[in-house]
Amino acid sequence: MLSGCSSDQTDTTWPASARSKAGDNAKGKQGAVDCAKAKCIALTFDAGPGKDTGQLLDTLKDKKVPATFFLLGKNHVKKHPDLVRRIAAEGHEVANHTWSHPRLTDLEPDEARKKLALTQDGIEEITGHKPTLMRPPQGRTNKDVSKVSKELGLSQVLWSVTAKDYSTTDSALIRKRVLDLADRDCIILLHDI
Repeated sequence: MLSGCSSDQTDTTWPASARSKAGDNAKGKQGAVDCAKAKCIALTFDAGPGKDTGQLLDTLKDKKVPATFFLLGKNHVKKHPDLVRRIAAEGHEVANHTWSHPRLTDLEPDEARKKLALTQDGIEEITGHKPTLMRPPQGRTNKDVSKVSKELGLSQVLWSVTAKDYSTTDSALIRKRVLDLADRDCIILLHDI
């Protein structure tokens, strides 16, 4: 959706300002990183967890790579609570991607609030923590979505690079799409499929 690694949008969060579980010294669960010196990017996965999430978590653990998982409530969080627990336990950010993947901009604010709140509650029930990040499906947001998100304590997170991996199984193409556009402070959008 977005082609650069910065944005003028004020109601979204970008990697330079949202370091997962890191304090002022950038010490997260994976160790210290100085993003002023290192080329930091945010690796994110949408619409899970699913049947391949366990294998992805194994790879991330082996490579010591933290990620953010934007989870769907209806079809995934409730069906795969053990994977949700594992995502959190292994130090990854557990985030909200709505209950059923609707275009939030097509909903009345109360309905959008319900789709987000159901997922918030489901994730909290499983992990003991409410997410603080959300990604609007298809990146569609507006003033109403921003207002509802803020009311629920959620920062919206979009992306700067997408592999469109939902439309291909060609690993080389996915890798090329990501690496051609990846740069400092980019947010990479993938799916755990």
